[in-house]
Amino acid sequence: MTAIVMTTIAGCGFQLRGAPPVSAALQPLAVECARDVPELLCESVRDQLELGDVELAEASNAAYVMKLSDFQQDRRASAITVQAAAAEYTLRNSVSLELISTDQVPIIGDTRLSSSESYRYDETNVLAKQREEEELQTQLSNRLAQQIIFRLAPLTQARIDTIRDQPQSDSGDQPDNDAPAP
Repeated sequence: MTAIVMTTIAGCGFQLRGAPPVSAALQPLAVECARDVPELLCESVRDQLELGDVELAEASNAAYVMKLSDFQQDRRASAITVQAAAAEYTLRNSVSLELISTDQVPIIGDTRLSSSESYRYDETNVLAKQREEEELQTQLSNRLAQQIIFRLAPLTQARIDTIRDQPQSDSGDQPDNDAPAP
């Protein structure tokens, strides 16, 4: 009975919830994180790619290089108590993503991704709230990693070929220097 259920589930294309599959067209893929990007985020991205059976490689051996940079982290009071103390904070993390082929064609141009979460703050329980904030930072990194995977998911070989065939936007915007002046 179990074998029938498993066969049915496998046959209908069922997948566990989480990141969508990344196309084999992007493999092997290198992940480069700038110094300002937390290791937690980089590892989360790599882990999710590996869970999706994406072959990871060094940049010198990869067909595509995904660059993560310009990480920013923000923590702001989003609610104030009657005593003018912070009652709630909003955490916001953002990172820039770029995907480039080995021949320097931008497959995904510089794209900003962000994730935020709010939590209540209690001055009488500071240690617990610090732990909660650390856990939320982990969740924000995981969400950013999922957003990155979602950006990669639609990049099939056909889509990549279409992107490569598009003329570079810079080439049409430059004036023709050989043309005579009016």
